[in-house]
Amino acid sequence: MRLFVSIDLPETLTESVADLQTALEDASGLNFVDPTQAHITLKFLGDVDEDQVPNLESELEAAVADANIDPFTVRFGGLGVFPDLEYISVVWLGVETGGDQLRRLHETIEARTTAMGFEPEEHDFTPHVTLARMEHAGGKDLVQEAVRNRDPTIGETRVTSVRLTESTLSRDGPRYSTVERLSLG
Repeated sequence: MRLFVSIDLPETLTESVADLQTALEDASGLNFVDPTQAHITLKFLGDVDEDQVPNLESELEAAVADANIDPFTVRFGGLGVFPDLEYISVVWLGVETGGDQLRRLHETIEARTTAMGFEPEEHDFTPHVTLARMEHAGGKDLVQEAVRNRDPTIGETRVTSVRLTESTLSRDGPRYSTVERLSLG
């Protein structure tokens, strides 16, 4: 099973995410993420044996408890890229509020999962929603201009749970399904 830990955007923001992607559609080289599957990844776990899942679920439940976070609001806005504007691999929608809680959740999940033997993250955690991946730099100038000149706010959601998500790869792109939902507070 290919797994990650996430917080989903609600269906009410799908159209706003799609509109934001439409503003970038003339940028050659972008491969857009399905807006109906928009989410914040707290931790990518990769391939996990099914027999490890019950222990993983217990550790994630403990990590969410360790974070000691009540339900909170995340407001989404701003554009950014990874790793930087000169070499763009990912175009993302940022988080305007709720970032501290997301970082705390990431830290407790990271601590528990690395103790289980999962690979630690190689970079600092930046709460974001991936909008597109850049396959080639044909539209780099357009993306740079959008990041520098656009500061969209697309809405907010109330975060009440964290989701252990399975990603199944297909010809049409990844499809996500919930393995476990872990409630906050």
